Amino acid sequence: MRKSAIHVGMHLRDSVDSSVGNFQVMVAPSDATLLQLVGFRKTTDVFGDPEESASDLDDDTSDLPFPEPLTRASFLAPDFNPADYLSSLTNRHQSLEDLRQELRNLDQALSRELLDLVNENYGDFLSLGSALQGGEEKVEQVRVGLLSFQREVQAIRDKVEARQSDMEKLLNEKRRLTGHANIARALLDFAERVEDLEKRLMIGDAPTQHQRESAEGLDTDSDLLDSESEESDEEDLPTGSSAAPLVSLRRLENHIQKYVYLTRLASRIGGDHPFLLNQRPRLAKIRATVLVDLKTALEQGSHAGAKRDTKTMAVLRLYKLMGEDTSAVTALKNLKI
Repeated sequence: MRKSAIHVGMHLRDSVDSSVGNFQVMVAPSDATLLQLVGFRKTTDVFGDPEESASDLDDDTSDLPFPEPLTRASFLAPDFNPADYLSSLTNRHQSLEDLRQELRNLDQALSRELLDLVNENYGDFLSLGSALQGGEEKVEQVRVGLLSFQREVQAIRDKVEARQSDMEKLLNEKRRLTGHANIARALLDFAERVEDLEKRLMIGDAPTQHQRESAEGLDTDSDLLDSESEESDEEDLPTGSSAAPLVSLRRLENHIQKYVYLTRLASRIGGDHPFLLNQRPRLAKIRATVLVDLKTALEQGSHAGAKRDTKTMAVLRLYKLMGEDTSAVTALKNLKI
């Protein structure tokens, strides 16, 4: 409200002081002119009544464009220009002096309003000054309290950071121990599988022919599946080859799969692990035993009669599964047909 009053007052002063000199309005006729007009009307109106003529004159002057009071909103436009505003008042039936007086009255009213606003807030200004007395002590108290709070927050932050550092160390230690535990479980699994495969292949105790056949007879789950095919293969084999035990291709494939799994498990753990380095001789014995069985199966397949090609291809597929293509080529070259 204060800004509006100041804004309007400034525009009013500009309107009154700077642009009134160039303003031209329709000046109202003076009293003498009005009397002459009335007398002329009386002399020309022969048949009319003087009272009726006076009333007619009053009726005529009532239609004149009397000016409306100036509004405050007219001076609040952001692009207000005093010259443009005064030029828009050309149709006002008002003398220049009356317009100037109205502008001055509006300016005085705005000045009084502004003064009233200042007087109303003056008491608040004084009370504000008295309220600020002793404020330095309050500000100092707030500052001391804020510093104390800041120190407490910093202490809590230090504790949280220390706890975070401890948690990170513990988590890293947990990850390390978990990795070691996984490696230990993998090593135990590796050792159990090596031992199991050695038992199946009868490695380590130099088994006799009878012990080897009895151990192979323990694998009943695979023997039951291909017992009939082995019997038919024995019938196809010549009498000279009956001295060697018949090698089951399905059992041999099972041994090869276990051996391949051991090599992959060792690669996943790390071939330079001390435990795996100690197990290399055992893996080498397993590999050599499986290769001997493959060579025996290849020789038996070459005497299988009508199933010779099928048996040979099956044995070569087992060589490939084991990753011993070179050994397969060597065995084929040394094969006696």
